[in-house]
Amino acid sequence: MLNLDFAFLNWSVISGFIAKGLIFSVQLTLVAMIGGIVLGTILAMMRLSGIKWLVMPAAFYVNTLRSIPLVMVILWFFLLIPLLIGKPMGAELSAIITFTVFEAAYYSEIMRAGIQSVSRGQVQAAQAVGMTYGQSMRFIVLPQAFRNMLPVLLTQTIILFQDTSLVYAIGAYDLLKGFEVAGKNFNRPVETYLVAAVVYFVICFSLSMLVRRLQKKIQIIR
Repeated sequence: MLNLDFAFLNWSVISGFIAKGLIFSVQLTLVAMIGGIVLGTILAMMRLSGIKWLVMPAAFYVNTLRSIPLVMVILWFFLLIPLLIGKPMGAELSAIITFTVFEAAYYSEIMRAGIQSVSRGQVQAAQAVGMTYGQSMRFIVLPQAFRNMLPVLLTQTIILFQDTSLVYAIGAYDLLKGFEVAGKNFNRPVETYLVAAVVYFVICFSLSMLVRRLQKKIQIIR
């Protein structure tokens, strides 16, 4: 029978080991979300442009990254980028670049569906009044696409937060790493991993409830 003891998890442990990892996990999630959405939107527009030399590389990018395990991509960027640029790169910076590039492939598909959900008649009307393709996308299509896909974008961001735990593979100090270090220091690995699971569940479940409420509000507006 396990002899569990959670008494060591006091404020000093939380502030000294876990808070640092939580801050990085949140920062990584936010940066990768913003960068991924921006890059993903560009990729989606390229795929919908109908121009072959834009469609093919964008499709190759998206399909390739969506077919490779994230942990493998993390290791590739961490090991290969320093060889290409000729100098070492920290695990945290490598993780930020990797997650932004990787998540862009998933956000791209979400944004592509959002853009396609906007009636073609609105695009044709914009072109009829003299708007260019870029202007119609900027002022007509993308605002509606973002609103339509916002719950899905946020759901993908929750998955992104969960995936940040994979940066352990390159030694980045994320939330899970903080719990791991605390467990090793106090010789309580089982307790720390159990608490880590609870923390991840509470954060992700709470965010999921917020996304559901937002989705209902968007449906009411429609």
